[in-house]
Amino acid sequence: MKENNQTVSILMGSDSDLETMMEAARALDQFSISYDVEITSAHRSPDRTRRYVKTAEKRGTRVFIVGAGAAAHLAGVVAAETTLPVIGVPLSGSALNGIDALYSTVMMPAGVPVATVAIGKAGATNAGLLAAQILAVSDEALRAKLVEYKRGLAEKVEARSREAKKRLKNS
Repeated sequence: MKENNQTVSILMGSDSDLETMMEAARALDQFSISYDVEITSAHRSPDRTRRYVKTAEKRGTRVFIVGAGAAAHLAGVVAAETTLPVIGVPLSGSALNGIDALYSTVMMPAGVPVATVAIGKAGATNAGLLAAQILAVSDEALRAKLVEYKRGLAEKVEARSREAKKRLKNS
């Protein structure tokens, strides 16, 4: 992870979100994409959040990944302050297990887009992968890495299928 000239900014509303949001960082690490991690709150530190977003482009940010639970307004606040892509990760942890965060993240008004992924760790992983795909639009080397990644996924499925067939024959 590089702090200077990061390409992706990973934001979250609380340190309790860190374990889940590190899945986005792990996905970015697979492709050697630089990022920084920031804890900031739409509700408890709105001015700090706005300042961070407003200066992010100067620091090299090209995509935001934003995780929040419950009311989950952080991704929308970020999207309201930038023209850069924002990927929202709804987080569980509330009584509704993330459904409230999903609705808050996905139901943005026209003109304030937030690309929303699944709730929790799978969503955080997919957010990192989606950020990589966005960046790959203008980076052929990164695109080639993503093609290899997808090929690897397909190969794993084929290997698991062969293994399942062997197990069934031997039972």
